[in-house]
Amino acid sequence: MINKLTFVTGLAVGYVLGAKAGRERYEQIRKLAGSPPAQKAGHAAAELGRGAGAKAGRAIGDHLPERVGRHLPDRFGGRPATNGTSVTAPRYGQGL
Repeated sequence: MINKLTFVTGLAVGYVLGAKAGRERYEQIRKLAGSPPAQKAGHAAAELGRGAGAKAGRAIGDHLPERVGRHLPDRFGGRPATNGTSVTAPRYGQGL
């Protein structure tokens, strides 16, 4: 019984001290995140991400019609598939 009581007391003390230390560390991080250099770095990283996303979107947009056209030439005006299969419109329905 004493071992259980000691264990539970140790857990309670550890929780209280850890919560206090965690709150202090959180406040330090919050102050750092609000500083001008951190804000500048965050904006630069966001701009870099937006630029990379736009570049990837353009690359996909440039190559997608070409790749889809190979498989659905009657729909997208590309060249026929090179694997010997034929794709017909009724197989895929009227939409697309």
